[in-house]
Amino acid sequence: MEADPADVAELSLTDALVQLSFAVQAILGRVGADHDLSIIQARLLGILRDREPTMAALARYLSLDKSSITGLVDRAERRGLVQRTADPSDGRSVRVAVTDKGRALIELTGTDVDRQIALLTRNLSGPERHRLTALAGRIAPRL
Repeated sequence: MEADPADVAELSLTDALVQLSFAVQAILGRVGADHDLSIIQARLLGILRDREPTMAALARYLSLDKSSITGLVDRAERRGLVQRTADPSDGRSVRVAVTDKGRALIELTGTDVDRQIALLTRNLSGPERHRLTALAGRIAPRL
C-alpha cells in the first residue's frame, strides 16, 4: 500500500525513520523466514559477510550478552554456516568466520533483500535513491 504524499509530508523525522525501519525489518524478517533465518541470524551473517570478528566484537555489534552470542553462533555452526577459529593474535580469543555454505546463503538472501528494497524504493528517482543512500550512510554508524 502506497502512502499518500500529503500524509508523508505530515510525518515527523522520527515517524518517517521509524516507519522506514519497520518496513526494512519486515523485509529482513520475510527474507530470513524464507531461508529459515531469524532476523538476528541474518544480521550475524551480514556482519560476517566481510569480516571475521571475535566473539566479543560480535556481541558488541549485535548488542547481545556473551551467553546469547554463544548460543547464536552455536546454532549457526550446527547448520554449517559459520566456523570458529583461534585468534592468532590472542590465544584466549575466538574468531567467527562464514563458511562456503554460509557465504552462499548470504548471497542468496542478499539478492532477495536487494530485490525487495528496490520494490520499496521504486517510487524514488535515481538521484533520490543516491541521496537516500548518502544520507543513510551518514546517519547509520558503520560496523
